[in-house]
Amino acid sequence: ASGSFGHLLLANPSGTLEGVQRVLVRALHVKREPQLSFTFRHGTGDHTHNTTHERGLQEIAGWAGTAFRNLHLFTPGQELQLAFNRKGKASLRRGKGESTEPGGTLAAAGHNREKHRLVPLDRPFLAALGVADAQGALVPAMARKYRQINRFVEVLAAALETLPQRSAEPVRVADFGCGKGYLTFAVHDHLRQLLQRPLQVTGVELRAELVDFCNAAVQQLGLQGLHFEQGDLATFKPQPLDVVIALHACDTATDQAIHLGLQAGAQVIVCSPCCHKQIRPQLLAPHPLRPILQHGIHLGQEAEMLTDGLRALLLQAQGYATQVFEFVALEHTAKNKMILAVKGGAVPTRDEVLQQIDEIKRFYGIREQALETLLRA
Repeated sequence: ASGSFGHLLLANPSGTLEGVQRVLVRALHVKREPQLSFTFRHGTGDHTHNTTHERGLQEIAGWAGTAFRNLHLFTPGQELQLAFNRKGKASLRRGKGESTEPGGTLAAAGHNREKHRLVPLDRPFLAALGVADAQGALVPAMARKYRQINRFVEVLAAALETLPQRSAEPVRVADFGCGKGYLTFAVHDHLRQLLQRPLQVTGVELRAELVDFCNAAVQQLGLQGLHFEQGDLATFKPQPLDVVIALHACDTATDQAIHLGLQAGAQVIVCSPCCHKQIRPQLLAPHPLRPILQHGIHLGQEAEMLTDGLRALLLQAQGYATQVFEFVALEHTAKNKMILAVKGGAVPTRDEVLQQIDEIKRFYGIREQALETLLRA
């Protein structure tokens, strides 16, 4: 009633709501109507739904002490924690909020400067996706995701400088395995501000419920040149593209994404590989390395390095300047490696690169690598 509600976190689940690990509740307006937004965190992803204040409060009251034993309420000047023990006895703790900003965003003590972000928190899509609240304050639980979004846009922005600036043709982008569309929305938002050109940004995701969620957000925000469709790399119809994105594509799906980008004539290919299963069983552990590679963790690290190194070399052989680097710090995600390939630039000669690939394969006893097989076919 006072407008001081920041957000509510429901944690320590009893198992009543199957698979739900925690729930984040925020206040927002949908078509000018005040509502509560519930984000359900599952082990496999998030699910969000909005409802009226009255119904939302009824749901929270019904879950308190039954579905969840801990409720943590954040307001600008106060934090309240309602905890239930196993016998159902409740205790309420009050604490002073560490921030006077709307939404309970915690400010670093003694440091008032705002770090420059390519994606400001007031961008409408961030509120629609639950990264920021209706007042444009960062939802604390989404801080890591917000850093990833900005880092990705920072990396892509530099690569996009290679795109022809005066062309009247639309910039065509495909993001495979886009999930909830955090990066897809961010790329569309950044390109719309950066380029005075039409856009065709497509998010491709296998889970129908996420596709529906993202398209509903597009419609709600009235965005042009952005849509989501159900499918994956195997079902996507080949078409000319300028930018191909595939983050956390498992094992050889990364190779399929790179190959699709090459077929599409993409100027920029961005991949963040996940899992490296194909090469590992092929390694013969050459005699000098056998004592080192007898340890499973070393064998896995060697397979990862070789897989992504060969991918980078094969991209160079196709005329792309390629970098392999740390995307975000390991504290945010273990899947932090990125392959960035930009067409043109200073690259070694094709014959020189292919010779290097052959030498590496002979040394390690590698018989087959998925991207190389796709290119030969």
